[in-house]
Amino acid sequence: MHTASVNASTPKPLIVLADLTVLLDERMQESQAAREALSRFADLEKSPSFIHTYRISPLSLWNAASSGIAANVVLDTLARFNRYHVPKGVEDRIRELMERFGRLRLDRCANDKLRLTGDEALLAAIRLEPSIQACLESNGNQSGLSVRGDRRGAIKRELTRLGYPVIDCAGYRMGELLAVTLRSKTKNGSPFVLRDYQHEAVERFHEEGTVAGGSGVMVLPCGAGKTIIGIGAVARLQCATLIVTSSLTSVQQWKSELLDKTTLEEEAIGEYSSQSKQVRPITIATYNMLATGGGAEGEYRHMALFNERDWGLIIYDEVHMLPAPVFRLTAELQATRRLGLTATLIREDGRETDVFSLIGPKRYELPWKELERQGQIAELRCEEVRVPLPDGVAHSYWTSDARTRTRMAAENPNKTAVVRQLLERHRDKPALVIGAYLSQLKQIAASLDAPLLTGEMAHNERTHIYESFRRGEHPVLVVSKIANFAVDLPDAAIAVQVSGTFGSRQEEAQRIGRLLRPKKEHNEAVFYTLVSEGTKEVDYAMKRQQFMTEQGYRYGMSAVQIGEEGRT
Repeated sequence: MHTASVNASTPKPLIVLADLTVLLDERMQESQAAREALSRFADLEKSPSFIHTYRISPLSLWNAASSGIAANVVLDTLARFNRYHVPKGVEDRIRELMERFGRLRLDRCANDKLRLTGDEALLAAIRLEPSIQACLESNGNQSGLSVRGDRRGAIKRELTRLGYPVIDCAGYRMGELLAVTLRSKTKNGSPFVLRDYQHEAVERFHEEGTVAGGSGVMVLPCGAGKTIIGIGAVARLQCATLIVTSSLTSVQQWKSELLDKTTLEEEAIGEYSSQSKQVRPITIATYNMLATGGGAEGEYRHMALFNERDWGLIIYDEVHMLPAPVFRLTAELQATRRLGLTATLIREDGRETDVFSLIGPKRYELPWKELERQGQIAELRCEEVRVPLPDGVAHSYWTSDARTRTRMAAENPNKTAVVRQLLERHRDKPALVIGAYLSQLKQIAASLDAPLLTGEMAHNERTHIYESFRRGEHPVLVVSKIANFAVDLPDAAIAVQVSGTFGSRQEEAQRIGRLLRPKKEHNEAVFYTLVSEGTKEVDYAMKRQQFMTEQGYRYGMSAVQIGEEGRT
């Protein structure tokens, strides 16, 4: 048994409960080491005060197993940091769940048919499931179960739902060949080589004959060069590639990086967006474009792009944003290699299991704090600033309905004065002000005499303002929800978040990511989040901060003074 001895003089930071809940006491000496180890196989659920609640779930254990973490490593971690004895049954449950990963295997037979093999008793049991029967062909006298070729994704999703994730070793088609290599120097003459962790991520993805080699998700913080990992995969496979990303700005960034870091010529790269419909050996599209339409599945007319060429690789950038229509089509694309890139596997719609079964399991993850220690991303400080409501607004707040209260707390008039105070602290630093409500952002932009960037702005105009910010002509940008997506502002060192989308952990991580790209001089950044005191925003803030807390960051508390201009 893996148990920890009780040592009252040096209490350990973890308390493991019988239901696979783990409490982390951050006051204990080894709490940071425990957090880093625990985050590899458990998910943070709550983080009030100094006691953080983690949950060890089947999916968190299967992702750990797919990354090469064995059950013994999980149990040794719990034993090392646990304050008391591990409850009876926890060890058996963890072993059972992790051993389920790999009990079933999907292979391609000599006749090009798909066959599900593995534990005979388990195969006999799952064959009785109607959802599995719908995926099967006549079994004949062969061992295992014969799977319909067009149900490869469906059976993987169903087996994961039933608690037995399958290892897919059925292989992938090569796709259309494409001559492309990485440059040793960028176009401006700077040396270029993949960083060690980027090279490792590419190799982990490419591995054949291993757990999910050729499909899976890479989890790295913003600023770590996920785009470069995707480009490395393209050069490794040398095949026609479809890249799906979050915004038109991101489309342009992918194209720019491909031209700068590879031997591809511009004629080989197509943009598929509202502005252009080019289908070329490397084609870059947006999720919004592909999901244009609605209603019946057949109405998504741009989904045909997935079959326009013989793609050898599909890259899902910001895979946590994958919309439901693309999930449905991805279930039919299991013979094409699939690479997901993201800073967080969190999906606010709870569809992490679909990412696991249809895109692939987590193949590589690099903790944010580890990259910070290496100097590969900026050293980050997070501050929560509590802002009181003006007296008149406070009275209206408590007499309004829940929806109105949410909006009033987000648009707290006192926040404008606080934004000015915080920016005054960092007058020499390029800064972003980020929010969710346009009326609030317009007022703040006017107060600061700063440009306002929104999704309604023409792409060319937005690009011009980005370039002006990079040149230092605009010290502050006010940015709407477009800051949630891939925006390359490497010099931004300060961000002030004035409002957000409820308790979205995903949005918090994406916005913080705008600051993390390495700085030329002082490699430091500060993220402020303004929270209306005594309102629902306090609860939203606590939930939003969970992901960053899991990464080892802490939110300090900043005090500000509200002058007469903030009173009503």
